[in-house]
Amino acid sequence: MSGPLVLGIESSCDETGVGIVRGHELLANEVASSVDLHARFGGVVPEIASRAHLEAMLPTLERACAKADVDLTEIDAVAVTAGPGLMGALVVGVAAAKALAFALGKPLYGVNHLAGHVAVDLLEHGPLPTPCVALLVSGGHTSLLLVDDIAGVRGRGIVELGATIDDAAGEAYDKVARLLGLPYPGGPVIDRAATGDPRAIAFPRGLTTRRDLEKHRFDFSFSGLKTAVARWVETRERDGLDVPLADVAASFQEAVCDVLSAKALAACAATGATNLLIGGGVAANGRLRALLAERADAAGVTLRTPRPGLCTDNGAMIAVLGAEVIDAGGRPSAPDLGADSGLPVSRVLV
Repeated sequence: MSGPLVLGIESSCDETGVGIVRGHELLANEVASSVDLHARFGGVVPEIASRAHLEAMLPTLERACAKADVDLTEIDAVAVTAGPGLMGALVVGVAAAKALAFALGKPLYGVNHLAGHVAVDLLEHGPLPTPCVALLVSGGHTSLLLVDDIAGVRGRGIVELGATIDDAAGEAYDKVARLLGLPYPGGPVIDRAATGDPRAIAFPRGLTTRRDLEKHRFDFSFSGLKTAVARWVETRERDGLDVPLADVAASFQEAVCDVLSAKALAACAATGATNLLIGGGVAANGRLRALLAERADAAGVTLRTPRPGLCTDNGAMIAVLGAEVIDAGGRPSAPDLGADSGLPVSRVLV
């Protein structure tokens, strides 16, 4: 497949990613994770993440070039996550990308991390039918987006329909895992532990009452769910009863996935979109994928699900987003490109 040869750098959180694409063809996707360094703290420590990016950037870049069998001089452009994310971590990636682009005399494109999670689907399923709805679910973000133009240069670009107003879904997984005595990160651990009855415990579904839906139709809240799990466990322990881990994990996960899938399909109905895309680390969750597939099929909506390895943070998603921006005629970023930890999803190119 033809298209620009783009190198993408991702460093918004705890994974150093370097990807290389030619248009929609994936040539390399190398990731160095620092998750083990954060595990004993029960969450990401920004200073540790930044240091890990510094140490991993060059080796990850070298592995990506070797995997793609590409010399850096062949690259047409460099794309990098400019935000949102952890400020120190972002700065490492932006500085590396600026140095690389300057040394090679290539254009630099600072792009949006969240838009990258949408764009990565292009590597498996080709061009996005527009408009489509995207459900992004990760440790730091839970968002529903209406995508009219992934490059953000035509039409409505990307419109945020709703987002989390407190804990993101992935954050809730981590916190519930901690109170259940399970290791970090909590998402895959709880997914594996959820072998019990998902109806055993009636945990709350946040922002789903009629009054909530009037104001927060497409917004999410998982803080109350996390608290409900904590209180349920505390009551069992106070009464001297065992905590049925499999049932608690399954009931908690069902509450999360029920809300995510219901609101995603409601967004499709409200916007007339017949395609739903999922992305972000929690999009690799088995129960979420199954429930979304079931409800999408019943609603006549086509579900696009990138393979799990492309759901977590990676450089390939930034590279393919950069390629889309280039094809759409987006202008390169200025030499003084900076990181923006609060970059809104509507701003694809910085």
